Amino acid sequence: MSKNKKIIFGLMISAIAIMIMFFSTMPTAGSKEIPMDEVVQNYGTYKDDYIMTQGLLDQDSVEWDAEKIELKFKIYEEGKETLQIRYEGVKPDNFSKDVIVIVEGFIGENGVFEAEKVQTKCPSKYEGEDIENYDSEMHKEMYKDSKE
Repeated sequence: MSKNKKIIFGLMISAIAIMIMFFSTMPTAGSKEIPMDEVVQNYGTYKDDYIMTQGLLDQDSVEWDAEKIELKFKIYEEGKETLQIRYEGVKPDNFSKDVIVIVEGFIGENGVFEAEKVQTKCPSKYEGEDIENYDSEMHKEMYKDSKE
């Protein structure tokens, strides 16, 4: 093998290795986006899959344990069932009534979603106003529109 062929072969192997490392460190690259109602109804189907879903936060269900750094809450879609979420990590700052919550993780044996990542969509960003002027009904309508 000539020197040029060896260099090209080495560069190709290096490029492939870098691509594999890049994609393997991105858990969302392997996640499936599943509608929340489908996750609730068929949670056994997705037991071993890394999935992403979203819903509106049920503010009354939020349980924060600062000692364990554990957050438990429920998300819902209007007129449908709720999904129980368990997350070990810091509670997002803007956890407020009816904010859209995006979760990524796995479904546990008991149907509880074991989140590895929790994100919220800030309502003030979409309304162009401060959080004090937040209109939860308008946010619910925007959530419905995004699902259609």
